[in-house]
Amino acid sequence: MKEELLKKIPELSEIHDKDIREKTIAAFIDALTTGGWKVADLDRIPFTLLISNNPVSLLAHTRAVTAVALKAAEVFGGFYKDHLQINRDILLSGAILHDVGKLLEFEETPQGFRKSAYGKVMRHPFSGAGLAVKHGLPDEVQHIIATHAHEGDGGFRTPASAIVHHADFMNFEPLRDLLK
Repeated sequence: MKEELLKKIPELSEIHDKDIREKTIAAFIDALTTGGWKVADLDRIPFTLLISNNPVSLLAHTRAVTAVALKAAEVFGGFYKDHLQINRDILLSGAILHDVGKLLEFEETPQGFRKSAYGKVMRHPFSGAGLAVKHGLPDEVQHIIATHAHEGDGGFRTPASAIVHHADFMNFEPLRDLLK
């Protein structure tokens, strides 16, 4: 399963810290296994249930959010390098895992995708952060996952968390408005 996941999400290989990379992969595999999914399902699982007939997969969304977050960090590093330091491995891990809890929040039925019983009481920022804790990922990665969605509004966000939060909504809002 690990090799298949690395092919689907090549950004995992860009995490230079081996410990963070392996724990990120383990958390993702745990979510797939616990949710009853296969790696191939990532191409079919919608990234959101808030858009009816959503054609964008969780895989595409995860990779797009990661790409936008990395590009933003690169731009900030160029302009604010004396003031703002972003740990690229932490950012990558958090961006890749930001929606991993959706593998527990969603289920597929003959009628299509819907919230699972678990997902009705536990949103993905909480379950995703729990997976990160379970697999020993750094506090900063846990923070990115926990605060990337509206659950983090009004509270403290690290610079990396703010980047992933905005990258996520930059990928959600235009699609939501286009696909209404």
